[in-house]
Amino acid sequence: MAPFPLFDLIGKFATYVIYLLIGISFGAVLEMSGFALSTKLTGQFYMRDQTVFKVMFTGVIVAMVLIFGATGLGMLDYNRIWVPPTYLWPGTLGGLLIGVGFIIGGFCPGTSVMAAATGKIDAMFFVGGILTGIIIFGESLGFFDHFWNSSYMGRFTLPDLLGVSTGAVVLGTVLVAILLLWGADLVERIYNPAKKRKPDITPAHFLGAGVLALLAVGVMVIGQPTADELWQRVAPEKEPLLTNREVQIHPAELRKLYYDPLVNLVMLDVRDEADYNIFHLKDARRVDLDKLEEIVPELQSAPDGTVVVLMSNDETWATEGWKRLVALGVPNVYILEGGINNWLAVYGEGEHEPLAADGDETLRYVFHAALGDMDPVAEPSQHDEGIEYTPKVKIQKKAPTGGGGCG
Repeated sequence: MAPFPLFDLIGKFATYVIYLLIGISFGAVLEMSGFALSTKLTGQFYMRDQTVFKVMFTGVIVAMVLIFGATGLGMLDYNRIWVPPTYLWPGTLGGLLIGVGFIIGGFCPGTSVMAAATGKIDAMFFVGGILTGIIIFGESLGFFDHFWNSSYMGRFTLPDLLGVSTGAVVLGTVLVAILLLWGADLVERIYNPAKKRKPDITPAHFLGAGVLALLAVGVMVIGQPTADELWQRVAPEKEPLLTNREVQIHPAELRKLYYDPLVNLVMLDVRDEADYNIFHLKDARRVDLDKLEEIVPELQSAPDGTVVVLMSNDETWATEGWKRLVALGVPNVYILEGGINNWLAVYGEGEHEPLAADGDETLRYVFHAALGDMDPVAEPSQHDEGIEYTPKVKIQKKAPTGGGGCG
């Protein structure tokens, strides 16, 4: 299932060759679309030439239909595609500034590099301005870094905003896009007398719009896979990790992670609220199993070095949560071996009396009060108590991220 680990499959050199070919192809498309001319690019702001809007918006909606169509068919894991996190107000201001720079200079970052490669002198000056701006920005970020990191919303998309299914958003966006593309042609004829009095729309445009709309309907009908369906797809690869107990970490290893300054530890307690209130590890966050999907965007956008450890009274509920997070593409997810009961067995000796309780996921120790994380055993000792265990945590770094075009 895509996206494929190209470095592992074909090696670094071949991967870079593919990246180079994609970049050249993208630049060639921009050149053929006339994006090397600053007058053509700024024409959209004066309503005389909507080529930029037509090309870019068409590319966006075609990519959207293909991505979510492939995801619905099980050919692509959307959760492994990097989506830039949303910082609402810094992003809004940045969009305004890049728009002002676009209309003044006649290029955006991507088109300026492409135009400079074709020998356009104005584009070369624009690229120089970009590099100068990057240096100034980097040197002055400390003065406004609080604003720069404000209004963080994580991986926030239109389905999240509107509260509707992804398929409905895809279909609605395609239909609106078709109307806007038709309207862009009308605007050109109004504001640019040099344009033909008849529309530039041909039968091929109608055919393309119809096919795209039908594909969008297909995306809505197929829908997007649930966490359980995604798990069935990755189970052959991931199930052995559970069977071989490669992801169940000893309480002593969790204690080590807790105090490791290089690790961003996220502990998720999936027990019910009653047991959580009786006792839980310090800094552990309670999350209902059926609401784990809601925090997936947050976990996916967490910094490198993040390790997620799931815990329940034993391992059953934590294992179910592990399957869901792994299926949804969250990296570095582990399970507390033996759960809270094992933690108490290792670190709570003499503090709490064992309870003869039957049934899985039962808290098997006596607590005379609901102390939560105020219990002495809730915070692991900073001192290594010499407990032997087999280290299992292997932190996988995220794939390199970045933007394209004007991103």
